[in-house]
Amino acid sequence: MRARDIMSSPVHTVLQTASVESAAQLMAATAVTALPVVAATGGLVGMVSESDLLWHRVPADPTAHLRRYPDTDPVHRPGMVVEVMSPYPLTTTPETDVAEVAETMLDHDVRSMPVLQDGALVGIISRRDILRAMVRSDDVLAREVQHRLDEYSDGGRRWTVTVDQGVATVLGEYVNETERAVVTVLARTVPGVAAVQADTRAATP
Repeated sequence: MRARDIMSSPVHTVLQTASVESAAQLMAATAVTALPVVAATGGLVGMVSESDLLWHRVPADPTAHLRRYPDTDPVHRPGMVVEVMSPYPLTTTPETDVAEVAETMLDHDVRSMPVLQDGALVGIISRRDILRAMVRSDDVLAREVQHRLDEYSDGGRRWTVTVDQGVATVLGEYVNETERAVVTVLARTVPGVAAVQADTRAATP
């Protein structure tokens, strides 16, 4: 399973010059916890999360705003996204294996990763996306793989699919190795399928 199979696309983004308040409103409206930050040209320049937005908005001491600070400038309160975002975010590509994406997220303690293709932002993948794909039942996976293969064979059932712990087994005959490869790729495109075994044994009636 690849990042492209489970990533969210199109992506909600925010300009680096946008206000912190507008970024917070967009997060609330779209029910996301982080947003890719882009420049005016559309290029990715950072990521901003809920915690980034809250960091300078919720004082550790709730009475701090009542006190005066003589002989000092007022405490600076960032107003633009560029002031609170995390620059140089970790990114991935549409063809990256989801297991590798998950490992990178855990190693670097990030919850979302933008997906870039030839430098352009094409999607975003979150821990929630990965978890949602991983917890799908074997029965659901088998039905989806079977449906895709039946469509590929113009509605006929040339192969029978079973799934055990995320591993899909496709039983049936193949015209040649190219067709076997196509069937394997089709089965792997179903989110939640961890591996595919394309077997030439006859399917059980």
